[in-house]
Amino acid sequence: MHPSPVPTSPSPSPSPSPRAPGLDLLRASAIGVVMLYHLSSHGIDVSGPGRHGWMGVDLFFVLSGYLIGWPVLRDLAAGRTPDWAGFVAGRAWRILPAYLAVLALYLALPAWREAGTMPPAWQFLTFTMNVLPDHLTQRAYSHAWSLCVEEHFYLLFPLAAWLLARRGRMPGVLATSAGAALLFGASMLLRDWEWRHAIAPHLAPGGDAARAVAGYVGRIYSPTWTRVDGLLAGVLLAALRAFRPAWWTRVLSHGWVLLGAGLALLVAATRVDVLGRGGAVFLYPLVALGCACLLLGALSPRTPLGCRALPGIRVLARLAFSLYLTHRQVVAWLDGVAGDVAANAPFTAFVLYNGASLAVAALLYVAVERPGLRMRRGMARRLPGALAG
Repeated sequence: MHPSPVPTSPSPSPSPSPRAPGLDLLRASAIGVVMLYHLSSHGIDVSGPGRHGWMGVDLFFVLSGYLIGWPVLRDLAAGRTPDWAGFVAGRAWRILPAYLAVLALYLALPAWREAGTMPPAWQFLTFTMNVLPDHLTQRAYSHAWSLCVEEHFYLLFPLAAWLLARRGRMPGVLATSAGAALLFGASMLLRDWEWRHAIAPHLAPGGDAARAVAGYVGRIYSPTWTRVDGLLAGVLLAALRAFRPAWWTRVLSHGWVLLGAGLALLVAATRVDVLGRGGAVFLYPLVALGCACLLLGALSPRTPLGCRALPGIRVLARLAFSLYLTHRQVVAWLDGVAGDVAANAPFTAFVLYNGASLAVAALLYVAVERPGLRMRRGMARRLPGALAG
């Protein structure tokens, strides 16, 4: 089981294509298990999938790596130069309106926070709170750590692709794979170093388990440089599709095998000791590989996930980002006004918590997020191809 103090929430991915209903299902599933995971701190039994709902954020990382990597690498594979300014503007309109609106609520309404204190506002505005220690003790809006990881990726991945393209070196599938392998290896070595120096001393007999968990969260779980696995896995899938479309088609023809492999890998990940050395080094690559297999299976025309939309899933997928931003505050607020419900009627509490979270997320989506998406689409019409993905 993942250490309970770890805040785990999904990060926003580009809206799934209407031709890929399986991506909607993955987003809906990811936000669902993350919400289950967070209910554990409010007296509701989330045994089963909810105990390991922290994996939902890794699924979102894989989705983002693929959905951001695909339009950029597609253009490079076709010999086109992506519109980098349009790309950055599109990401900003996708994320900032709702993110800043919720940040404003956190700052203006302390009673609405799920914890009493929060890191300084500048850390949220600069997307640096995941690499600074304040979020370990000031936990309000701490789930923004995953957004920080995403924002760093949105800036660094296009920059790396642009530098390669400017030097006349198109990042083909082999070059992308080699670069990803180096980053995978560096991240694993760094996690191993952090485990030996920040965690292992506190796991020895007579050590402080709380400090071991804090070291894990602050040195391994949250920093961008130790959490690149899912994003890199998604980029590798995008590179395969962009540079080797025939291989991509052959891979997708094994959709059921991929789904089975993905589920098996994630089940295996639930057996890993998170605080152990092996868990620190290998857990996130294992989860990233499992999520990548699920993504491929969800895109495969050989499985129902790849060609058939399920009722209600698209709505939940559209609300996923707003749910990510608000569900912890809603659950904490309800816990304060109806805390006895969780102890005496857990199923009623489950329905109440999730219903209220959906209602608040829908309000944020309609009032803030959707207008931002409309602005994004308007820019895309004025700058064709600039905001793809």
